[in-house]
Amino acid sequence: MEYLVWNLDPVMFTIMGIKIQWYGVLFATAITTGFLVMKRIYALEGLNPDSLDDLLIYSVIGIVVGARLGHVFFYEPEYYLANPLLIPAIWKGGLASHGGTVGVVLAMYFYKRKAQLPFIYLLDRLAVGTGIFCFFVRMGNFANSEIVGITTDKPWAIIFERVDMLPRHPAQLYEAIAYLAIFITMWLLYRYSQIKQKQGALVGLFLALVFGARYLIEFVKVRQAEFAQEWTMSVGQMLSIPFVLVGLGLFIAAFMVNAKGNK
Repeated sequence: MEYLVWNLDPVMFTIMGIKIQWYGVLFATAITTGFLVMKRIYALEGLNPDSLDDLLIYSVIGIVVGARLGHVFFYEPEYYLANPLLIPAIWKGGLASHGGTVGVVLAMYFYKRKAQLPFIYLLDRLAVGTGIFCFFVRMGNFANSEIVGITTDKPWAIIFERVDMLPRHPAQLYEAIAYLAIFITMWLLYRYSQIKQKQGALVGLFLALVFGARYLIEFVKVRQAEFAQEWTMSVGQMLSIPFVLVGLGLFIAAFMVNAKGNK
């Protein structure tokens, strides 16, 4: 069976000696598209657009710092504790979505004071556009031939030549497709249902869907943490479970509070 062979050069182009990488371009696209979704939400709800610049700054710092520290402590703690000066070296790779989620939540806690908006209200709106952000990040991983899947004989398997010549699950594409579908679902619910009136429902649904998908896709991904190769569950799965439970709790609580309020 012939499989697609993937061997994209990580460098998109070079200009004046500066290498512009696919991952960097796609990460910037992720931030831009997420920001545009929030800009649209602000316009629809008549919010002050002047605070959007602050939202972007807080979000980017929260995501990058949280994702980096998440990778350092969840996936390679021994290496980075032995080489602490390399912790800020994000250009060498190593960002964890679980850490990024915690980071952006903390960032929104501080941003709410400046924006004078309720914390849960902000998280609900941010959840709507985060799926498209995740989509482009995973496409960046695909461009880099990283976070690959385990070997398989499925007809849609891909050979990542920069890794080896074995057909593998395109785990990055699985996640990218899942996140794109989640984004479309969240946007449609936000625009055409009353779910946004139930505080915590949107962010709860987002957490349950995203990390539920992540948990399932981890079954076909190569494990990233060397110390957990023989564990029953991967580190990604263990980290996803609390997020799924919190998400379900927020979603259920949002409807329960609303039901009590109608009595």
